Amino acid sequence: MTVSDQSSHRLAALLSSVSVEISSRGHQIAELRDHFAEGTDVTITFLPGDNYRHNVETAAALRRAGYNPVPHIAAREMASREAFDDFLARARGEADVSRILLIAGDVAAAKGPFKSTRDVAASGLIEAYGIASVSLAGHPEGHPYLGLPDALQGLKAWREWGQRTGTRVDVVTQFCFESMPILQWIGALDRAGIDLPVIIGLAGPATPATLTKFALRCGIGNSMRALRAQIGRFGRLLTDTGPDDVLRGLRCAPAAATAPIAGFHLFPFGGLRKAGNWLRDYDRDVLRPAERVAASRAGFQNP
Repeated sequence: MTVSDQSSHRLAALLSSVSVEISSRGHQIAELRDHFAEGTDVTITFLPGDNYRHNVETAAALRRAGYNPVPHIAAREMASREAFDDFLARARGEADVSRILLIAGDVAAAKGPFKSTRDVAASGLIEAYGIASVSLAGHPEGHPYLGLPDALQGLKAWREWGQRTGTRVDVVTQFCFESMPILQWIGALDRAGIDLPVIIGLAGPATPATLTKFALRCGIGNSMRALRAQIGRFGRLLTDTGPDDVLRGLRCAPAAATAPIAGFHLFPFGGLRKAGNWLRDYDRDVLRPAERVAASRAGFQNP
């Protein structure tokens, strides 16, 4: 088996521990049980206007159902230091939360003292409550408000914070519709000396129309061309499109280019049933030679 084959197998095996996302309302837990195994990490969204106590209730329900709750914490949504303190205290005490996914939030103006995730780090509350793991958002196609140098500088600061506090820090990426932006972004991390584990966000199966809606909402830009190509390939908007092309590109890439990838995260845009069925049916075998040739022509060279 070649190094490239070993890398492909490694990436495919990581799908067995994929995480998935649900709404803070908690109404999807019954459906989650039908399609995802107990022990799965389940992130809980924090949308503008959400009440963090609902997020804690959903986290507690996930824990009772046998899942590992990973609440999003939107820095700009925290009205005060006391509110953030209460959020963490409840999350730890009521849901045994040990990992959080920290985002700045989708509101332009902060509702309290936290204008960025770095302000949250400076509060000292994360380590005070014994949170073992912090995930941050990564944007392979660019952050809507930060240039790449500033985004990399922020991740470098978080890496240093993790080393100083003994907290595991990783990066969960926004989804893309092709692998190249992901590989280029990982390369930028490497050149900047940022050796954080990377969890690749995947857009779960949905119609191209649904994926387009979420892509526009999330600021996905360049790889939209790959989605449009798939629409042209299938000729209609009702055919579900999954993340197979993205995974194929990653699995065909040189092992060094994908070495920081430590896992995958599914955004179930088409619903948990479709996401779970895709995960169950995905072919984890080594890619066929013809696919490797196609990848090589696209610009990848196997070591």
